[in-house]
Amino acid sequence: MKKAAFIGVGNMGGALARAACRAVGPDQVVLCNRTQSKAEALAEELGCSAVAGAADAVWAAEYLFLGVKPSGMRPLLEDLAPQLRDRHRVGEDKVVVSMAAGLTIEDMRPHLAGAGYYVPVVRVMPNTCVAVGQGMTALCAGAGVDGGQLQGVEELLSATGKVERIPEELMDQFSAVAGCGPAFVYPYIEALADGGVMAGLPRKQAMEYAAQMVLGAAAMVLESGKHPGLLKDEVCSPGGSTIAGVAELERGGLRAAAINAVLAAYRRGTELGK
Repeated sequence: MKKAAFIGVGNMGGALARAACRAVGPDQVVLCNRTQSKAEALAEELGCSAVAGAADAVWAAEYLFLGVKPSGMRPLLEDLAPQLRDRHRVGEDKVVVSMAAGLTIEDMRPHLAGAGYYVPVVRVMPNTCVAVGQGMTALCAGAGVDGGQLQGVEELLSATGKVERIPEELMDQFSAVAGCGPAFVYPYIEALADGGVMAGLPRKQAMEYAAQMVLGAAAMVLESGKHPGLLKDEVCSPGGSTIAGVAELERGGLRAAAINAVLAAYRRGTELGK
């Protein structure tokens, strides 16, 4: 039996499949997708295998990563339940791993009722940076998931970046910050590069400098343990160019815009689960 199957290999499912291949080897990973040619193409690239459909994935692997949108999760679970029941009867209990924003483990339970037993369910919330091994992923487990199964999920995610267990009641908040956050940072990097171009830098260099600066600044926060406000103060000399730029960010409402972006993402995330 393979270690993991990825049912749905879009941006997120595909990124986690890549990481799993790095973590446990492509021989331990199978893929399937509604458009089978997409799963086959990615499997060829990664050196893993593809199966024809979700039912085959249940038979093939121990951990089932469901990379579908929240609206598609309920019908998928109902389709999987009879297959889970059949494998349970021969002593093969699978672990279902959901990536769907806004859907709690208890939301999913009724749609697994056809399995006839308490299917172990783990929720994970990664961000797209897992594709380059610099992701931030949260996970939580429902009743019936034992320590070994949770460690198995963590092993499969070990090449994605940082992975942290959190209470399920914080998953939507986590998603609003870390899951949606890259999309908030990319326009900021682009805007910094635009400013560099306006000041005379070539576009390619401006983009590289801005992106590397953001990467380094994030590392400073994580590795120094200092508050971001203190790190900001350490860069700002009295009457200097940096404090002049900081004043413009404040005038433009950067803080308020960032806070409102997270809150808007949080509200929408909770709506998607309803």
